[in-house]
Amino acid sequence: MPRKPPIDPVRWTPPPIDPLPAFGPAELTIVPVPGDGPEDVVADAAGQLWTGLVDGRIVRVSPDGAATVVADTGGRPLGMHVARDGRVLVCDSHRGLLALDPTTGTITTLVESVNGRKLKFCSNVTETSDGTIYFTESTSHFQFEHFSGAIMEARGRGGLFRLGVDGSVTTLLEGLYFANGVTVTADESALVFAETQGRRLSKYWLSGPQAGTVTPLAVHLPGYPDNISTGADGRIWVAMVSPPNAAAEWLAPRAPVIRKVLWHLPDRLQPQIRPQVWVLAFDAGSGDVVAGVQMTRPDFGTVTGLVESAGKLWMSTIAFPALAYTELAALT
Repeated sequence: MPRKPPIDPVRWTPPPIDPLPAFGPAELTIVPVPGDGPEDVVADAAGQLWTGLVDGRIVRVSPDGAATVVADTGGRPLGMHVARDGRVLVCDSHRGLLALDPTTGTITTLVESVNGRKLKFCSNVTETSDGTIYFTESTSHFQFEHFSGAIMEARGRGGLFRLGVDGSVTTLLEGLYFANGVTVTADESALVFAETQGRRLSKYWLSGPQAGTVTPLAVHLPGYPDNISTGADGRIWVAMVSPPNAAAEWLAPRAPVIRKVLWHLPDRLQPQIRPQVWVLAFDAGSGDVVAGVQMTRPDFGTVTGLVESAGKLWMSTIAFPALAYTELAALT
């Protein structure tokens, strides 16, 4: 791993925690992939799954589990989205926003910098029916390998951006606390985006009287939201990485120098994620939780992405060399 960059933490008070309905386990089928850290998972029109590995490879996985390496970004692919024209849009922490031709494996750079600043942590991407692309950057200061530095700093350096059909890039929001997953509501009236450190889901309105404004959808979440997607019935699926880390949340409002010292300690001595399988579905209008799974397993956990496909809910993870799925019918 590259040498750690310095951090400049500030005092920050984490949001409170509101309880949510409890959900139990579900039957999971584990689908191995040929490498570590399939961070997100998306499905194309043919029902093929797509994911990106820690070494840069983009993999296509058939519904029966057969995996094919299609391309290599040379970076760290994260959030993905299948565009209306069939291209696979890829947020790469090292390279920015990319587009992959699924037939040839050719990769094209769509956005490398914003306002003259190179993207550091392109995180997730979505598209509306008119071809407008929206994407997040978790932090403008760190790349994926040092994502915990952004959490320790607590400076809110994330953003939400729009790539117009004319190629122009517009900054929509700044100051987000680790901006992560982004999806479009079923009626395309709004984007829903997640802030992992902020532990909340918000709407950025695209149309109507609130266009251009942000309203809360779900706040004070009892865990860290990661990638998100819109289900066939309009529900918003959210990958919950883990419950809040007690040590990290205790440190946040205290003297920043403590976190500076901790940052330079070996990773094993720093606050750790507790792996579990945790996904939630929210009503896109009310923000109520309508479905979910929460359990621990020895062979899968730390869910970072999810998508509906052919009656299944597929999940991805940074912690295991596998995808997993469960039957949607069992979750409703």
